[in-house]
Amino acid sequence: MNLFGLMQNSGLAMQAERMRAEVVAANMANAETTHTAAGPVYQRQHVVFAADPGDANFLSGAPPTAFANLLQNNAAAPVNGVAPGVHIAAVVHDTAPPLSRYDPGHPDADANGYVHYPDINPLTEMVDLMGATRAYGLNGSAVQAEKGMITAALDIAK
Repeated sequence: MNLFGLMQNSGLAMQAERMRAEVVAANMANAETTHTAAGPVYQRQHVVFAADPGDANFLSGAPPTAFANLLQNNAAAPVNGVAPGVHIAAVVHDTAPPLSRYDPGHPDADANGYVHYPDINPLTEMVDLMGATRAYGLNGSAVQAEKGMITAALDIAK
């Protein structure tokens, strides 16, 4: 097993979780945004992760066709005991309709006096942020453990 490959997969996961935390922070910052530069109300964003089978090829020694079969079957199970890496496939907008609040004095109120706000629940965003933070921290711990294993392997070689 290649320890440097494991470190690379943990690094990729840390990058993905950092992006997830940034998107959650943007959602929370725009929870009361009634219009954007483009005009409409801000839409909540989600990060979509995807498995990256190319990163695991060198770890398991499996031929690329094994990973292609894995993706075709929509299976999430690892091949030869090695899970594929992760990357951000897309950042998508939420399709939920905006929330309407009656506030006829607001400058963005429509003809009926309603102001449209994004459908962003701070509790949901905090849970997402906690998940991203924990996953980032766990991958950081994995990198530290891998560094310890590499150091121990180098000490044995002395």
